[in-house]
Amino acid sequence: MPLIFDVFITKFIPWTWWKKTKNKTLYTVFSWLDAIVFALVGVGFINLFLFQNYQIPTSSLEKSLLVGDFLAVSKASYGPRIPNTPLSLPLVQNTLPILNCKSYFEKPQWEYRRLKGWRQIKRGDIVVFNFPTGDTVPVKCNNPDYYQLCEMYGRENVRNDDVYDAYGRRIPMGNVVWRPVDRRENYVKRCVALPGDTLQIVDNQIFINGEVEKDFPGVQYNYFVQTDGTSLTETFFDKLQISEEDRDMRNRYDPRFFDYMITMCGLDKNFPVYYFPMTQEVKAKVEHLNYITKVVIEPSDNGGKVFPIKADYGWNRDNFGPLVMPKRGVTVDLTLKNLPIYEHIIKNYEGNTLEVKDNQIYINNTLSNSYTFKMDYYWMMGDNRHNSADSRFWGFVPEDHIVGRPLFVWLSLDKDKGLFSGKIRWNRIGKAAAR
Repeated sequence: MPLIFDVFITKFIPWTWWKKTKNKTLYTVFSWLDAIVFALVGVGFINLFLFQNYQIPTSSLEKSLLVGDFLAVSKASYGPRIPNTPLSLPLVQNTLPILNCKSYFEKPQWEYRRLKGWRQIKRGDIVVFNFPTGDTVPVKCNNPDYYQLCEMYGRENVRNDDVYDAYGRRIPMGNVVWRPVDRRENYVKRCVALPGDTLQIVDNQIFINGEVEKDFPGVQYNYFVQTDGTSLTETFFDKLQISEEDRDMRNRYDPRFFDYMITMCGLDKNFPVYYFPMTQEVKAKVEHLNYITKVVIEPSDNGGKVFPIKADYGWNRDNFGPLVMPKRGVTVDLTLKNLPIYEHIIKNYEGNTLEVKDNQIYINNTLSNSYTFKMDYYWMMGDNRHNSADSRFWGFVPEDHIVGRPLFVWLSLDKDKGLFSGKIRWNRIGKAAAR
């Protein structure tokens, strides 16, 4: 910024000396360099404060947003953030391609500040944000996050890259690195609860402040589908717009576990069983087919351990809460029972020290039985409810992690199709993405 200020304002350094040269080759080279630098500064400014491109990498928001959708994300909608890491290369998130090194310097670190936006986050908005628990990251394993991995396999095993699953298969971790807020991976989910809201999920139905929150049309869940012996064809899946990755998700599990799931659902192993996500509209169509004998939703205990990972409140992926969203300026009573809910907020998001000594809670070395939140917090969930790593697993999203609001799909590519066989989803170009 000081260099740019000098180029256009103070002009202490004669940056434009080359314009007076009579050497045509030198003049041409520096003309190109001048244009490129100006373009990079302009694009960097736009990317930092106004708009950013974002590509949907996973199916967590299907069928509202699809894998391969390219979004125009407005940073001005909720107010652009002043960078936390001012010394960074533009247009890259955290790692330089090819060189595979950091794209930023960790120091200096600026405090969180945000310019005024056009609007506030509303319940139901689709929001792009930095991954909250992405502060500490094993570079070869981003999901589950570091804290879940430590709970599952032990901190030392994760840090020593010595992790194996229940079937003896090694899970590579790589180096464990720390990332500032604005250098953490970008995620996109739907905001289902605002600061101060009380959230509860009962049998997959979301309740906000005690009232039913109606699902959006694109929300879908995983189902086991049994036929009378008929095999489901590619044409069947194509008509229902179920991607190749989702057509038989049983390959994600060990065969023994899948057989156990079939038994739990009361299905017959002697007939074909398929496992894939469906919206309510698609499910209704499938149930009316005469060769479909049974459709069973995936059991709730198949989702794994949920937030907070250091406690067991009897919650799971499909039955969760009630839980009140933290709100700036609101004070909450602290007990050893509810501390796991707020521990990450107090320590990681709001920068305090936290200790438990002799069954008493100390914040910044002071005995504390309450805490006042410094920021607002949101609850984000994917519309692909059984295939989404979201707030149910890693908790609240702080306001300083909010990046922006997707406005529209400017390009959509189907990874299952060839260039001349439907690769470009023309019907999605220009589609509004914010809701």
